[in-house]
Amino acid sequence: MMAPVRCFSCGTLVGDKWEEFARRVQGGETPKAVLDDLGIKRYCCRRMILSNVEIIDEVLKYFEAK
Repeated sequence: MMAPVRCFSCGTLVGDKWEEFARRVQGGETPKAVLDDLGIKRYCCRRMILSNVEIIDEVLKYFEAK
């Protein structure tokens, strides 16, 4: 999990909601409904969740252990 812990704009805790959001959206729910249900109302916080992309698996391909 590499979701941001807090919203960059307002500082609200959003990292604890990422796993449930991702699970429910993959289950077929709309992102809007999930965000509303999780209580994420500010557009800056919604942006933090919606724009998060998990790229750690792609980055680890290029990591060189020493």
